[in-house]
Amino acid sequence: MPAAAHNGSTSGSPGGLPKPGSLGALKQQLKAERARLIAAFGDNGKPEKLLRGLRQGVDAVLGHVWEAAGLPPDTALVGVGGYGRGELFPHSDVDLLILLGRPADADVQARLEELVQLLWDLGLEIGHSIRTVDECMDESKADITVQTSLLEARLVAGDMVLFAQLQQRFDAALDPQAFFQAKSAEMRLRHAKYEDTAFSLEPNCKESPGGLRDLQVILWVAKAAGLANSWSQLATRGLITKTEARQLMEKERAFKDIRIRLHLHTNRREDRLVFDVQTPIAETFGLQTTGQGLHLRRASEYLMQRYYWAAKTVTQLNTILLQNIEAHLFPQPAEPVAINERFNEVNGLIDISDDDTFIKTPSSVLEVFLRMTERPDIKGMTARTIRALWHARFEIDAAFREDPVNRALFLKILQAPVGLVHALRRMNDTSVLGRYLPNFRRIVGQMQHDLFHVYTVDQHIMMVVRNMRRFTMSEHAHEYPFCSQLMANFHRPWLLYLGALFHDIAKGRGGDHSKLGTVDAAQFCAVHGIGPEDTELVVFLVENHLVMSHVAQKQDLSDPDVIEAFAAQVGDERHLTALYLLTVADIRGTSPKVWNAWKAKLLEDLYRITLRVLGGEPHSADRELKNRQEEAKTMLRLYGLPADAHEKFWQQLDVAYFLRHDASDIAWQTRSLCERLDGAKPVVKCRLAPIGEGLQVVVYVKDQPDLFARICSYFDRKNFSILDAKIHTTRNGYALDTFMVTEQNFAKSYRDLISLIEHEIGELLVSQGPLPPPTKGRLSRLSRTFPMTPTVDLRPDERGQYYLLSIAANDRTGLLYSVANVLQRYRINLHTAKIMTLGERVEDVFLVDGAALNNSLKQIQLETDLLDALKV
Repeated sequence: MPAAAHNGSTSGSPGGLPKPGSLGALKQQLKAERARLIAAFGDNGKPEKLLRGLRQGVDAVLGHVWEAAGLPPDTALVGVGGYGRGELFPHSDVDLLILLGRPADADVQARLEELVQLLWDLGLEIGHSIRTVDECMDESKADITVQTSLLEARLVAGDMVLFAQLQQRFDAALDPQAFFQAKSAEMRLRHAKYEDTAFSLEPNCKESPGGLRDLQVILWVAKAAGLANSWSQLATRGLITKTEARQLMEKERAFKDIRIRLHLHTNRREDRLVFDVQTPIAETFGLQTTGQGLHLRRASEYLMQRYYWAAKTVTQLNTILLQNIEAHLFPQPAEPVAINERFNEVNGLIDISDDDTFIKTPSSVLEVFLRMTERPDIKGMTARTIRALWHARFEIDAAFREDPVNRALFLKILQAPVGLVHALRRMNDTSVLGRYLPNFRRIVGQMQHDLFHVYTVDQHIMMVVRNMRRFTMSEHAHEYPFCSQLMANFHRPWLLYLGALFHDIAKGRGGDHSKLGTVDAAQFCAVHGIGPEDTELVVFLVENHLVMSHVAQKQDLSDPDVIEAFAAQVGDERHLTALYLLTVADIRGTSPKVWNAWKAKLLEDLYRITLRVLGGEPHSADRELKNRQEEAKTMLRLYGLPADAHEKFWQQLDVAYFLRHDASDIAWQTRSLCERLDGAKPVVKCRLAPIGEGLQVVVYVKDQPDLFARICSYFDRKNFSILDAKIHTTRNGYALDTFMVTEQNFAKSYRDLISLIEHEIGELLVSQGPLPPPTKGRLSRLSRTFPMTPTVDLRPDERGQYYLLSIAANDRTGLLYSVANVLQRYRINLHTAKIMTLGERVEDVFLVDGAALNNSLKQIQLETDLLDALKV
């Protein structure tokens, strides 16, 4: 059934549309052809053949239906968008324009509605518009999306003369310069939506930077400019080389192949390579998981690394092509301004003085990035420079790396006062960085399946360096003023950037990447002539970059031994400051979800306490107790309370309480409770957390065995996340429990939430109803794809007074309540809870005691029950 193109209609009434019986046959024919094409694709894996075949099958059906529709002679059915381009993905919409010679009267409108309904009945997912030529022109002027779809318009059936009229008017009205600017702006916005990186762990193969849409943008603007309709034509016009055209065709074919497999595997229009489809898609390519244990490499990792390398190539060639097309559309004759004998500045871009500059002077491969850091007014490289650099990267070999000139150039880039992050990113994009640091090349495009990183290893490192640089910039000082203050006084800050560059460079090799990375860092420092003292600092940062986070979030900062041990490990203020800055930059560079104000406070508290110890002030419990009490008394006086208002309350508290609470918390709780010490009713008070994120809740009530579990059950039902819990029992037998909680939308209605929490927890504690059973909360999609085996570790603390209970599991709602419920059954007393959430993973530490812990058999039973509670 060939698609019909004609000047008149062969059927004069809507009755000519297929009857239900023939409609079913037509639908079955379309379905059978689709199945045949998909089966053939499974055999030979040729994406172009499938896309063309699916389009031709739909063309035939549309032509048949159009012939029978009985529409006026001056109408046409036009394919637009991807369908107009001549390709149809398995679950993509069929984008149609029904073109009218004149506005539709009631009769034509009724026939059109019947036609559209029929197309849906045939199982076609259509996106359609009905317009006259004038309406098309008006819409295209106002909407760049309409203009783009008309650029790819293709006649499927109907009046060829009318379609030709549309094309003539569209071509005459199209402003190639305005179109280029609009599509370039649209692309920048789209890239920003995807954080300007193709290296997110779940990229969109169509929309992400370096994906299919970037390739389409090139062809759209080239077609609008009248330059070319294909990669080969672009090469013929001299805008790219034949090799580059071949690379673009290969990458386009690869992305189409992935997109087809995504549609077929998910049985819907799905363009995202989300975690749970990556392995099945990889296996359709014949990729397999290799290795085991620490050396395990999933099939999905092989697939995604190929994807990222392809996206990187597309990004580079995209820049070259758009620059060349822009130069054609906006000729800007300008005299090159010499920077030196190797480089010129041309229209705000750096340009090589000769096509073979990088070949004649290999060190200029690094020098070009250094010159750009020295000239902030230079916004990028010319297409000629990018192309030459892309090909010259192969000049970077062992001899290049051993050349003292090149080593000095690389150090100067690291030491540049401005432009370092742009330089490193450009070096990574052009593969220069991976060639100069071979071990860095191994982590380019490497996945991280640890449930909290959202970038590949190389892009995470770039984010950490960026975060570190932001501490030096006055325009970002408001974000983390303490970090900015410390960075301003740090001597040779470029050593911190070097530590950031190497901190995760050994990921994926098997073994402890912190230990393995020190070898790379030490070797780099040795061959680049970095002194022993500075080398030791860089190696220290690489080896210990996880330590401060671990201590702050999992250990008791009120314990003098913890602080003394950490102070001994860092050694001096310079190492402490360097480690603190790297830790903040590192956590912020993992995922937007991982960093929060509570973690910021824990790290800053650890920094300040340790700094005092390093300064010679012992971390004495007595001194700390006195300082906090005096500070709390000062705050109480500001509240207008009598000088002795605190005495009765404080007599019920021990030293541990004062060491585990800030002065502001002590003052707030004293003010709230000093008049209610022996009341029968629970006291529940809630306020905005002083750290500026979340809510602080204090509960004061006669002690009861299931209190912690009961409160956790409330927060579980309300979908609150518990960031921290401090459990204390007063001398007069009351429980004094403090919780730091947060909820996704608490900032919008925190006043109502405060009142609600105070009332409902009070009612819950009065009612004393049975504890509800823990809910087995749903795991996130990421956790379902990469489930971790829960772990439980129970061991005595160093003094033998308490037990440390450590758990690690996939995060889910109700997890903490499930743990609390088990502890309650075994009559375990909880003293503190350190809650650490790392994206989709939790690592919680509890300080506990109880008679059951003195029985080895009950310990084993407790651990077994906890593991059961952590499973989903």
